[in-house]
Amino acid sequence: MNTWRDIERAFLDELSNLYDSAEINAIFYIAIEHIGHLKKGNYLIEKNNSITPDQQQQLIEMLDQLKKGRPIQHLTNTAHFYGIEFNVDKHTLIPRPETEELVDLIVKTHRTQRNLHLIDIGTGTGCIPISVAKHLKDAQIWAIDISSEALEIAKKNAEKHAVTIQFILADILEWEFLFTNDERFDIIVSNPPYITPAEKKDMHQNVLAFEPQLALFVESSAPLIFYDYISDFALKHLEKTGTLYFEINQYLSNETASLLCKKGFTQVQILKDINGVDRMISAKKL
Repeated sequence: MNTWRDIERAFLDELSNLYDSAEINAIFYIAIEHIGHLKKGNYLIEKNNSITPDQQQQLIEMLDQLKKGRPIQHLTNTAHFYGIEFNVDKHTLIPRPETEELVDLIVKTHRTQRNLHLIDIGTGTGCIPISVAKHLKDAQIWAIDISSEALEIAKKNAEKHAVTIQFILADILEWEFLFTNDERFDIIVSNPPYITPAEKKDMHQNVLAFEPQLALFVESSAPLIFYDYISDFALKHLEKTGTLYFEINQYLSNETASLLCKKGFTQVQILKDINGVDRMISAKKL
C-alpha cells in the first residue's frame, strides 16, 4: 500500500463485513484527514500520490482497530456535530445526526428570544448545550449528567468552543434534590437513554461493544422511565411559557406523547427526522 488509493482499497476490502460501502468511505475520509490532513476534496486530486511509511503504519493500525468494531470517532477522539468538532471518548455517546435535528429545531424556534434559560439533561459530550450556546448567544445554560467522566469531556468541549455552561453531576431520577432555589427554565431538553433490550439485535456491534451502555439502554419493564421523571421535573421547573424537548424512541412515540398529555402538557407534537421516523417531541406546559 503505497498510495492513498491503495489505502482506500484496503479499507473497502477489510471492512466490508461490518459496513456498507458508503459507511466505509465516510470512515476512510475521517481517517485520512486525521492522519494525513487530507480532506475529501483534495483526496480526489491526490489519491494516486505516495504516502509516507509513518502514515501507512498509522492507517494500518487504525484499520486493525476498525476491524474489531471500534468506532472511528474513538480512534480520532473527535466527532463532528452541528458544524463543530467535539472531543469524545469511551465514556460518552458519539453525537448522532438525529440529535443535530433536535438542536436545529431549538435554535430555529428560539433564535429571536433573549436571555433564555436552558437545561440539558443527560448531556454526554455537551453537544446539545454547547451547540445551542454558539447560536443563542445570551442564553444561560445548565447541563447535567450522572457520569463524572462524561462531564469532564463536556467541560473540555465547552472550554474548546468558548461557551459558558454550568455543569452539574446529578441523577435526574433524584431530581427533587436539584435546584432548591426553585430555578426556572424556558427550555428543558433531553436525549435520554431510550433503547430497549429487544432492539439490541438490530444494532451495530461497534455501538454495543464500545459505547456507554448507561447512555443507551433502559429496562424493558420501564422504557419511558426517563421521560416520566424529566417531565415531572419540567412540571416544577419549566416556565409557564416554556418548552420541553425530547429525542425519543421511534417505536414508542405515541406512548411518550400520551405520557406527556396525561401529565397535563399541551401542544404535544411528534416530529419526524430526516429519515421520516418519529424522533422528537416538543410540548408546552400550558
